[in-house]
Amino acid sequence: MPKLADTTIRLLGQEPLAGYMPTVDLLRLAEILDGAGFAYLEVSGGGVFDTAVRRGVESPWERIRALNERTETPLAMALRGRFLVGSHPVGGDFVRRFVASAAESGIEVFRLHDPLNDVENLREAGEAITAAGKEFDAGLVYGSGYTGEVEALVEQARKLPGLGAARVLVHDPSSSLEPQQAQELTTTLREQSGLPVGLYCQGAGGNALAAGLEAARGGADLIACAVYPVALTIHRVSGEAIARALAGFGLDTGVDVDALWQASELVDEHIGDEPVTPLAPRIAVRAAEHRLPPGLVAALETHLRAHAAGDRLDEVLDELARIREEVGWPPLAAPIGQILGSQALLHVLSATRYQSVIDELRGLIEGRFGSPPGPIDPAVRRAVELVSAGAEPEEEEPLDLDDVREQSEGLAASEEELILLALFGEEAEPLLASIRGRAQRDESLAAGGVDQRQAERIREIVRIVQESGVGEVTIEESGMRVSVRRTPEPLEARLAASAAEQSDMAEPELPPRPETDGFVRVEAPMVGVFYRAPQPGAPPFVEEGDAVAPGQTLCILEAMKLMNEIKADVAGVVRQIHVGNAEPVEFGQLLFELEPVTAPPVV
Repeated sequence: MPKLADTTIRLLGQEPLAGYMPTVDLLRLAEILDGAGFAYLEVSGGGVFDTAVRRGVESPWERIRALNERTETPLAMALRGRFLVGSHPVGGDFVRRFVASAAESGIEVFRLHDPLNDVENLREAGEAITAAGKEFDAGLVYGSGYTGEVEALVEQARKLPGLGAARVLVHDPSSSLEPQQAQELTTTLREQSGLPVGLYCQGAGGNALAAGLEAARGGADLIACAVYPVALTIHRVSGEAIARALAGFGLDTGVDVDALWQASELVDEHIGDEPVTPLAPRIAVRAAEHRLPPGLVAALETHLRAHAAGDRLDEVLDELARIREEVGWPPLAAPIGQILGSQALLHVLSATRYQSVIDELRGLIEGRFGSPPGPIDPAVRRAVELVSAGAEPEEEEPLDLDDVREQSEGLAASEEELILLALFGEEAEPLLASIRGRAQRDESLAAGGVDQRQAERIREIVRIVQESGVGEVTIEESGMRVSVRRTPEPLEARLAASAAEQSDMAEPELPPRPETDGFVRVEAPMVGVFYRAPQPGAPPFVEEGDAVAPGQTLCILEAMKLMNEIKADVAGVVRQIHVGNAEPVEFGQLLFELEPVTAPPVV
């Protein structure tokens, strides 16, 4: 009989639902789901880590431990192969230490897929998972669109038993898997790999539910789902619907549907009246028509609106399809979808093709992320090589956590905090500072004679205030009165929020262009965040007055979670830097002014 795996808690911890449900109710939800009869609860993954770091309220590791304390059902985490929960591949030592931290925090099942379906990229993480005595479920991403895709998936599936996988999981992020294909693919993969087969899929209009039912009839032993309000909001398989439907087919999953309706009522209290704009019907229709992940389409539209080009979404989606074919038909699971989407935006907004190439796309074409399913267009490969000519070759060095520890100057106090800092850089610093402050408050509570139970209650009140936006909460219980008041946001944060609100009502305006006196202007090729150094604590790439050579890196722009190096096109001297570190920039905004020199400068 098939079992169900619940993904509700993970989905509520990442965009677009992050922040709607406070931690105290999320823990209550976990307790309800714990008694419902699921095979496991998937509670974390790349989107959860990214959102937690950006919100800066609660450590994703703390949330896993809190959930583990309140549940008996195994907890699961979704990982992106060598990318883990980030957007850049990491080395074997980093993978082992990450898996060890996750296992120690309470993760029992790791759902691991490679965004390119190159299962050799799963070897190191798979070995670390099995060495920790945990379950390794290997994912294969469906939906590349490449001719012969099923044969390619079967070939990869045959390798999975040798990697220690306990199950094959078909992952369909773009609603490309038709119901009859789901049944056939499930049967074929089970026969060819000798492993049980499960299904993770999404899709509007009932496609995901139909695929799940047919997969179960084809012998799938595990179907991923979410409680009804979450499934309805972001187009996943409803646990209530599929449990009842499978029972009607004589395939009882053992899940208590009444418990799921109870969980749905709790979730509905927080998202029942809230429109989730990233999955507006227009976005969902585009995603279904083009067979793309809805979150990717939403992100592309957001960037286009920032450029006052919201009416060009269809152009970008057509260009994305063209690029996808040219670079070997990779599936569009994160972060590959963001890489190709960023390049498509660049092409459409600049009205040129491959005149500029983001670093991650160059890495994909050079094979640094693995092998895509199909061949790469030789003309595109040559174009990328020409654009890269003169640039210093990039050396891929494994991320060394011990080096990060030395450079962090004591910011990370534990292995798991060090991992956050290594994966997310400066973005993780506010969260780590918040954790430090919380630890100091705990010490103050203990010094004031507050017992452990009361301290936990106070910490929960603080989290509610941080997450909900409420100005002040006062609770009186057992003779103890506690008031928690939100600290006013810094002026810079209020100004940034005000600017963000205004940008929704009016087209963005670029800052006035200063006089250049014949200097070479270096402008932002995309919307992003400007970073002067490669990582926290490192010296800036350049300072005013420095001489630079053609191809020398001037800064990094982060866009759609990708780090893009901006390089000098000419030999010159940096005369002025117009943007501060970690500041957001608009498309076309002036970053640097270089005074050209007739001969290459001495560097």
